Amino acid sequence: MESIKDKTPHKDDDEEEEDDEEEVVVMAAMTGAGADQDQEKKKRKGGAAVSQPSCQAERCKADLSEAKRYHRRHKVCESHSKSPVVIVSGLRQRFCQQCSRFHELAEFDDTKRSCRRRLAGHNERRRKAQAHPPVAGWCLICGGVSDLC
Repeated sequence: MESIKDKTPHKDDDEEEEDDEEEVVVMAAMTGAGADQDQEKKKRKGGAAVSQPSCQAERCKADLSEAKRYHRRHKVCESHSKSPVVIVSGLRQRFCQQCSRFHELAEFDDTKRSCRRRLAGHNERRRKAQAHPPVAGWCLICGGVSDLC
């Protein structure tokens, strides 16, 4: 009688080593601590390193590997995140602080760093918070406690 163990296909040693590498990468991703683990996360199956993050702005050579996490995540260097005009994909754009992405300049008012759409939502939320009815006894004209002005 054959056992179930005998029927399962066996992996060669090369496949087992690749699986071990993948497990290290997964474990490093789950713990998220330490520089050594960060290096392990960057490794691919074949051991090749993943390309270093760089800014989306055309002709920007900024290396984001040592940049703040925010700038690495959104692929924009600190300089271009605050610039009034940046060329991205051949278009004149600006980085929106609210959306964390580039928009065409027409979507911004003057020198604002947030696009019109997101600023409108922000202002609407602020107005809702202040739209409470006045407290009885407070005068809306002079701000005093008198009912007569």
